[in-house]
Amino acid sequence: MPAAPESATADVRIADVRLTPVLIADPPLLNVQGVHQPYVPRLIVEVVTEGGVVGVGETLGDTNYLDIARQLAPLVKGRRTTETNLLPALAAGGAEVDLGALSSPTDIAGMRGTQTADKLRLSVISAFEVAMLDALGKVTGLPVHALLGGKVRDTVEYSGYLFYRWAEHPQGAGAPEDAPRDDWGAALDPAGIVEQARRMRRDHGFTSFKLKGGVFPPDQEAAAIRALAEAFPDSPLRLDPNGGWSVGTSLKVAAQLADVLEYLEDPTAGTPGMAEVAAGTGMPLATNMCVTRLGEIPEAFTRGAVQVVLSDHHYWGGLRATKELAAICATFGVGVSMHSNTHLGISLAAMTHVAATVPSLDYACDTHRPWQTDDVITEPHVFRDGRVEVSDAPGLGVELDRTALAALHERWQRMPGMRDRDDEAGMRLADPTWTPHNSPRW
Repeated sequence: MPAAPESATADVRIADVRLTPVLIADPPLLNVQGVHQPYVPRLIVEVVTEGGVVGVGETLGDTNYLDIARQLAPLVKGRRTTETNLLPALAAGGAEVDLGALSSPTDIAGMRGTQTADKLRLSVISAFEVAMLDALGKVTGLPVHALLGGKVRDTVEYSGYLFYRWAEHPQGAGAPEDAPRDDWGAALDPAGIVEQARRMRRDHGFTSFKLKGGVFPPDQEAAAIRALAEAFPDSPLRLDPNGGWSVGTSLKVAAQLADVLEYLEDPTAGTPGMAEVAAGTGMPLATNMCVTRLGEIPEAFTRGAVQVVLSDHHYWGGLRATKELAAICATFGVGVSMHSNTHLGISLAAMTHVAATVPSLDYACDTHRPWQTDDVITEPHVFRDGRVEVSDAPGLGVELDRTALAALHERWQRMPGMRDRDDEAGMRLADPTWTPHNSPRW
């Protein structure tokens, strides 16, 4: 009897894993740690089944993540595409996965506090899980959202992500000669932020906006929020200083903006500080910094430190873990939305699939995507009215553009100095005296 074709069964094995680190162009966006460098690393993971079906995933591409992925890849070979539950055990395989010395104590890419072995592993696991689900979906003819239990919405709403920014990247020793340029111009005051939002609304239809704060004195950033509220009176607004304020400053700004902010995100660092702020204001507090793994949930929830958790499948270990997080949040009456790091279309597809399956998605999700013009998929997503349509095609519904992938990998090969994101180094090109802010900046 001839063997059943691979498409007849989901029980397929992984014959190969391909890892492709890339560098994608990034504008000079400002935050509490510094400024985005001209290029940011990402990692593309491909799992290839014995029948030749290719599933794709994406995650952060800094050296620490790439090292773990290179050690996990051979452990995944021979496994079935259905065996995503084994990934945490494989990644924590002791001597088989040697993390080595952490190159940076702080996770700049997501500003989620101190790097730990567990956090690094989960971010790598996420890309493998997404790639395995993508392959499984292609084999079975099912979209990823169906593998997660089915969608509860046909589109997912995203928020326009506003940044203070320079018109161009700073130049100096160590800066690439071909730093990317765009036509957005500088945005360094309330008028510049409002104009940026107008373009986001015009080009992508966003109806809610988030401002990355922690860059200028809080009163100046509060003035920008006020200007946005005047220009877009019906738009939900958020402000995120990435823990750059003291408790006292956080309480002051919360009082100033109580009538215009949908929520205030990570105004101060750590669960104790967030709990103190929450106790002193009626404004909801959101986080992607003090709740980034299961062990941080009990203290944050029982102390009432956060009212909204910004999930991120890269941080939590994948799409299924994101759904589990959402269920826990619903149990405690905590809202859910979605955090974004600097990503490509593969991650946007994964974010959209899992967001489509979460019943209690309470707020528009974050996305950096309008700022990143590079991509590795053949048909990049289009935002319509600030929303992305949930694909019903098999898997993620995206296909790799191998020409683009090769070009972005070639960039990674010739720019070793850009292989680890370092916003502080980017800022020191403009201000040699710049130092990181390990304590409240204001």
